[in-house]
Amino acid sequence: MAAAAIKEWIERATQFSVKDRKALEAAFTELDAHLTLRSYIVGYSLTDADVAVWKAIRENHLAYSFIKQGLLVNVSRWFRYIEETNPTVTSLPQMPAKSKAATEEKKKEESGNFEIGLEDTSKGVVTRFPPEPSGYLHIGHAKAAVINDYFAHDKYKGTLILRFDDTNPTKEKEEFQDSIVEDLELLGIKPDKRTHTSDYFQELHDYCVQMIKEGTAYADDTAQEVMRQQRMEGIPSKERDASPDANLAHFKEMEKGSEEGKRWCIRAKISVDDPNKAMRDPVIYRCNPQPHHRTGSTWKIYPTYDFCCPIVDSIEGVTHALRTTEYKDRDAQYQWFLKALRLRNVYNWDFSRLNFIRTLLSKRKLTKFVDTGLVWGWDDPRMPTVRGVRRRGCTVEALREFILKQGPSKNIVNLDWTTFWATNKKYIDPIAGRYTAVDNKNSVTATVRGASAQPHSEQKELHLKNKELGTKKVVYSSSIVLDQADASSFAQDEEITLMNWGNAIVRSISRNDAGLVTGLELELNLAGDVKKTKKKVTWLSKDQALVPVELVDFDFLITKDKLDEDDNYEDFLTPQTEFRTEGLADENVVRLREGDIIQFDRKGYFRVDRAYSEGKPAVFFQIPTGKGGK
Repeated sequence: MAAAAIKEWIERATQFSVKDRKALEAAFTELDAHLTLRSYIVGYSLTDADVAVWKAIRENHLAYSFIKQGLLVNVSRWFRYIEETNPTVTSLPQMPAKSKAATEEKKKEESGNFEIGLEDTSKGVVTRFPPEPSGYLHIGHAKAAVINDYFAHDKYKGTLILRFDDTNPTKEKEEFQDSIVEDLELLGIKPDKRTHTSDYFQELHDYCVQMIKEGTAYADDTAQEVMRQQRMEGIPSKERDASPDANLAHFKEMEKGSEEGKRWCIRAKISVDDPNKAMRDPVIYRCNPQPHHRTGSTWKIYPTYDFCCPIVDSIEGVTHALRTTEYKDRDAQYQWFLKALRLRNVYNWDFSRLNFIRTLLSKRKLTKFVDTGLVWGWDDPRMPTVRGVRRRGCTVEALREFILKQGPSKNIVNLDWTTFWATNKKYIDPIAGRYTAVDNKNSVTATVRGASAQPHSEQKELHLKNKELGTKKVVYSSSIVLDQADASSFAQDEEITLMNWGNAIVRSISRNDAGLVTGLELELNLAGDVKKTKKKVTWLSKDQALVPVELVDFDFLITKDKLDEDDNYEDFLTPQTEFRTEGLADENVVRLREGDIIQFDRKGYFRVDRAYSEGKPAVFFQIPTGKGGK
């Protein structure tokens, strides 16, 4: 009985090796219930069941995050108990001393330096990730999320708050908020607490009233363009010295959302001509009668990010506000608000955002791409969103590794996509089954002399270095089809290699008036040495149920590596960014499902965006590999 139970749990251990959070949650919930009154999975002492499940969890970053965050009481208790009482059997495989040292040195060179000396960490660390729900997460946001998660959970065993900065009802949607939560889960990030800035609208309102009464804020009806010009030139507003009573009266009109109120805003009274322009009386409240997606029509006034961020950080117990260097000039402003309102101190640390060549990360511009139909949507594979790069074929593991390699450095650089996709290739190559596809355009039918009169098939491994992926059916016959590019490169009597079959000699080549090859006659030479041929080509037997496919590749949306401040991005849009090739693939492709990652021999890596269905070809998106910069 015990032996059968142990065997069952050893088999079930694979459930904790998957990279799907929902599947992991289901498996963990069941295990947690099973361990309610148990110290071991089976029986009253350590068995192979404990070891198999423990190792499956420990070796999977996403599964291990459940343990680190203590999300399941019984599983966490069991995991730590097994780890502490059985160190020899639960230790992970170790490398030989010399190569391990070399590996650690290489990791140190490649990884970002996280020893940045955060202040006052002995009393605990609380970080936050405060996205605005006005679009989908892009990879710049992903870096901020991963960095904050790393410091909160991995380095200091602290707390991470996900706070939605929902202070602009004009731009924000529930759809965007839900997508952010889902994308963070895909990244293996599970915040300890989820809040909204809108939870604090009353407190923020009260702090604004306090500032007006204390003379550190005032109402202003200066036109936006004029205000911008005055701030640039260090000119005070005509309303700067208005009385607190007059300012409060204007604020009351703003609260009503009246026509009079819509003319006014509230500005912090900091400085007129500070060298740091962020300190030049920033706007802290605006009037906007449009309903809010959470609070409805309760409020007609909304705080700006610069005002609410330090206040809510302090209220929520944030110890370190880690954010990108674009906010560096506003750190002084952040600290001014804390002091002016006599709030608990919060430390600032700035790190560089992810910047890539030929890529825009402005949410406003990305929104325009979507709204104008330049792309299909926020998950378009040309978009630098988390969903976009994942739809293109980037794995979550590669995305996290790439971000952590950049670390929290302040150095601002424009990264090349080459290293990003090269990192991804390390993850997809071992799990990408090998298939075959031939382009339809000008494809060439070849007759193979020496082939069996009757078509036959053999089972071949999908991946020579990963037998766990299983096998595929390869059909052999005297009638095969090849790419025009390969056929046109052949010379009379040249010996070539037909991959997964053997050598053949080109005995006859037919061409049309345009010089395109229209037919071939090959003679099998299976005794030939495949190492001596220069051309190894893919082919497909026509005596199988060939699958229609579309292979899609993409280019960058813009043509210039780095846009200057005065550049209009619309002047640098790439004329054509989508390239589709129709083709035929081997019959094994019908088994593939959306999201599968494969390799078409000699064509590259692809992600299945649409699986084959009767009457509709399978659609594959080409995954860059770091070559050619894409």
